[in-house]
Amino acid sequence: MGNADLRSLAAIESVGFDTLAGSVVAVDAHNWLYRYLTTTVKFTDAAAYTTDAGEEVANLIGVVQGLPKFFEHDIVPVFVFDGGVTELKDDEVAERRAARERAAEKRDAAEERGDAVAAARLEARTQRLTDVIHETTRGLLERLDVPVIEAPAEGEAQASYMAGRGDVDYVGSEDYDTLLFGAPGTLRQLTSSGDPELMDLEATLDRNGLTREQLVDVAILCGTDFNEGVSGVGPKTAVSAVKEHGDLWAVLDARGAYVENADRVRELFLDPPVTDDYGFDAEISPDIDAARGYVTDEWGVDADEVERGFERIESATVQTGLDEWT
Repeated sequence: MGNADLRSLAAIESVGFDTLAGSVVAVDAHNWLYRYLTTTVKFTDAAAYTTDAGEEVANLIGVVQGLPKFFEHDIVPVFVFDGGVTELKDDEVAERRAARERAAEKRDAAEERGDAVAAARLEARTQRLTDVIHETTRGLLERLDVPVIEAPAEGEAQASYMAGRGDVDYVGSEDYDTLLFGAPGTLRQLTSSGDPELMDLEATLDRNGLTREQLVDVAILCGTDFNEGVSGVGPKTAVSAVKEHGDLWAVLDARGAYVENADRVRELFLDPPVTDDYGFDAEISPDIDAARGYVTDEWGVDADEVERGFERIESATVQTGLDEWT
C-alpha cells in the first residue's frame, strides 16, 4: 500500500519529546539505517567514508549523526534487524534493485557531464545495505551498548510484536505498515528536526470504523509491498467497500476482482513470522572511546564527520544518566 494511501487513513499527531522521556523504542533498523545512509551519501564526500580497501561505510557516519537525539531525550533505542526476505516480497526487491541500476546509469551520465550535484543525488539512490554495512552497524551499536534484536523475517513485524506485548513502548519507523502489523503506537521522524509524530493504531481503527483485520483488507485492496492492488481502488473506496461487504473476500466477489496470494498476504500481516526468543538490557552505558576508535581507527572514517555526534552522545550520557536507565 502506498505510504500516502495509508497516511490518509492513519491517526497521527505531533508529540513533544518531554512525553517520551524514559520510553523504550523498537527501531525498524533497516528503515532507519537506510534513511541515514542515503542522506550521508548525498551530502558527504565519498572519501570521508571510503576505506583504503575501497569499502564504503557511510552508515557509520549516519548512525553517529542519528543516534544522539535518542540519548538527549532519555529514549532507549532497541534496533530490530530484518531476517530473511519474505518470498512474497521478491518482486518488490527486484523492482528496487532495478531502480538502483537505473539510478547508477544516470549517475554515471551526470559524472561524465560534470554535474556533481546531480551525481551526488543519484548516488544516494543507488545505496543498499551491504554485508559490510550490516557488520559495521552492529559493531558500532555494540560499542555504544545499544540493544540489537535479530528478527526472523520483517524487522517492522518483530518490532510491532514487541510493542504489542508491552516489551517496548513504541515502534520507531517511517513505514506505515507497522499499523498493519499491529503496532499500538509508532513514532515517525523520531530523529529528524522538530517533534516526532505518533501514529496510533486504535485511534486509526476508531476513525475509520474498522477492525485491524479490515484495515489489512483495505491495504491489500489498495496494494502493499507484497501484492498489487485492485485497479481503481484507493483508500476511501477500499474503506467503504470493506465496511459495506465485511471483508476482503466479499469485496473481491462483489467486484469480480482477484488479488494473487491474498490469503498469504493477509496472514503475513496478521500472523507474521516473529520470535519470542529475545531479550535486552535497557540500562545503556555507551563506551564512547571504543566507538570512536572503531569508526575512525578501525574503519578509517574521517574523524571530523563524526566527532560532533560522539560529543553529543557523551554529553547526553552525563546529563541524562544513561548508565542508570531502567
